[in-house]
Amino acid sequence: MPEKTRHIEDYLSEFVYGGIDGAVTTFAVVAGATGAGFEAKILLVLGFANLIADGFSMGVGSYLSTKSEQQLLEKHGKSTAHSPSSVMNGLMTYAAFILIGLVPLLAYVIDMVFNLNLDNLFGLACLLTTVAFTGIGILKSRVAETSVIRGVSETVILGVIAALFAYFVGNVLERIIVT
Repeated sequence: MPEKTRHIEDYLSEFVYGGIDGAVTTFAVVAGATGAGFEAKILLVLGFANLIADGFSMGVGSYLSTKSEQQLLEKHGKSTAHSPSSVMNGLMTYAAFILIGLVPLLAYVIDMVFNLNLDNLFGLACLLTTVAFTGIGILKSRVAETSVIRGVSETVILGVIAALFAYFVGNVLERIIVT
């Protein structure tokens, strides 16, 4: 495999990693806040705080992980010439987290900016996030050279499970805290 293609695949895998985590964690915030009955403003504050802080954490984690792997290779006298850039890995993870993680918040942002007063923002957020998971699943299947159906199914199912956990935890905690 040509070196350039191999490096593109390395960074695509970081994009998939960051994108999946961005969509899952941000959608979990949306689902949890919805389950707790929070207003859209509170949901957006929590969602954007999560998006920026967790995205940064993921990017730094990817950077440090890649850098540690390279240092370990050097310690054992192995070449790091064909290793991906730790900076690029961190940036790719962060960028994907932000871009894909923003999707679950879009319905709420658009509704607030344009004062649309839409009725089912959570349903729209679910639909948009499913589209994002589908896109990441397709990209994941291409990177891993696996079935598109399997790649999409895995990411969508992961998202649904995370959302269900978050929604029910938010709902239960809201009932415990209010009473």
